[in-house]
Amino acid sequence: MPLVTHRDSELVEYGARRWLIVAGVMSATLLQVLDATIVNVALPTIQGNMGANFDEGAWIVTGYIIAAVIVIPLTPWLQQLVGRRQYYVAAIIGFTITSALCGISTSLGELVFFRVLQGLCGGGLISTGQAIMRDTFPARQLGLSQALTSIGAVIGPSIGPTLGGILTDQLSWNWIFYINIVPGAISALLCFSLLRNPERRGRPSVDGIGLGLMAMGLGCLQYVLDEGERYDWFSDTNILTIAVVSVASLCAFAWWELRVVRNPIVDLRILTQNRTVAAGCLLAMNLAFGLFGGVILTPQFQQNLLGFTATLSGESILMRALAIVVATPITLALLSRLHVRPPILLAAGFVLVGIANFLTAQVLTTDSVFGTFVFPLVLGGLGFGMLFVPLSVAVLSSVQGADTQKATSLLSLCQQLGGSISTAFLVTLLDRRGAQHLDTLAGSVTLRQPAVQHAIAQQAPLARLAAVVGQQASTMAFADAFFVLGVVTLVLTPLVLLLRSPRGPAVRAAPAME
Repeated sequence: MPLVTHRDSELVEYGARRWLIVAGVMSATLLQVLDATIVNVALPTIQGNMGANFDEGAWIVTGYIIAAVIVIPLTPWLQQLVGRRQYYVAAIIGFTITSALCGISTSLGELVFFRVLQGLCGGGLISTGQAIMRDTFPARQLGLSQALTSIGAVIGPSIGPTLGGILTDQLSWNWIFYINIVPGAISALLCFSLLRNPERRGRPSVDGIGLGLMAMGLGCLQYVLDEGERYDWFSDTNILTIAVVSVASLCAFAWWELRVVRNPIVDLRILTQNRTVAAGCLLAMNLAFGLFGGVILTPQFQQNLLGFTATLSGESILMRALAIVVATPITLALLSRLHVRPPILLAAGFVLVGIANFLTAQVLTTDSVFGTFVFPLVLGGLGFGMLFVPLSVAVLSSVQGADTQKATSLLSLCQQLGGSISTAFLVTLLDRRGAQHLDTLAGSVTLRQPAVQHAIAQQAPLARLAAVVGQQASTMAFADAFFVLGVVTLVLTPLVLLLRSPRGPAVRAAPAME
């Protein structure tokens, strides 16, 4: 396959105009990614202030994610309907306004409603921004455009929890939403003033049946992933029923889009016709599985079992973010100057991430300190820094024209689903393995054990002894979770062999600015 020029030349920008567009797009991308993680830290505070229980408060996150998951695959259709610039600017403005409305909410119902609207506005920001960045740079700088995109998309989840904790502790939970207003306004102004639309070919038809099936299937799937562990998964009738509805709806949706409707609202044919896009979507899920898995496990272990403050825990996660920043330009240089094929870099990145998880599983103890986590986090960050750019280059160099937005939307959807699957899987694994380890350890705590005899002789309270056992069981469960995370990452790594690289270098050496 020859190197694809893949864009109308009039969309390429140069000089200051290009970099102002970059600033606007990166701001919008970072806002959306941050908002997906920053709220989690403030949930207990919000629930307390609004008198909501845990189940009710969870809808602040669940409602946002469900709305975002539904709108992501609709993005190409919406852009074809109203124009890419108009859609993107409207989404940024809507996201900014709903952020302000979330901040001034006085009841849980208001907050959940505005969060759903925020998710509808923000769902398509990442994929659209990725496509815009691709079109703004010339073909030979495809790697550079995707490297810049990755800064917000990959680093955001790492700094979100830290920023959320600082804002909540130092100001109030409202500021996790207010912080979006100024960057959002600047981003909207820049994009409205500078972006230009790609050519539209006709007006899309409205596929109401496809839209309904997709919304039902993805919405129910996301609900099951978010709420399944809380209700013990399929032992709960409601969860089982919703899961069946999700599977049936998604199967019907795929059949309808592929076999029946002439102009589908989500063109799934790109997955059957382009092997690289299909493989890239699976790899995007694997990337998100590992990225969000680490974001979930590390802070929970540090804060709940080691007593780290939110700030100290955030600083340790920041080590990984810094490693990503270092690895990204190195990866770009390997792609553009040494012409290393994207599958090779992807394989190396996934292997580093897997090794980092194995190392974390080995070093976890109840006596772990800040330094314990530095090397595994840095190693994992280097691995993640080798993933996003090669994956984007491999997929986007295989498509052109209208297929660009289809590919980026599907990649974004798979990343979102991969993060949700990771969260659901790891939370369940921690709960089940923690209970198993607790049973095993508690069964071995008898009066015959010298340590138990010593504790009783020192008149240690039994509650303290039970707490020590529980802490050890939880530590072992976290170690198991990191180990499984490493196994999943490595098992899925051979999927890189399905990617097709263009003949010749995917990106060519080019100056960073023109």
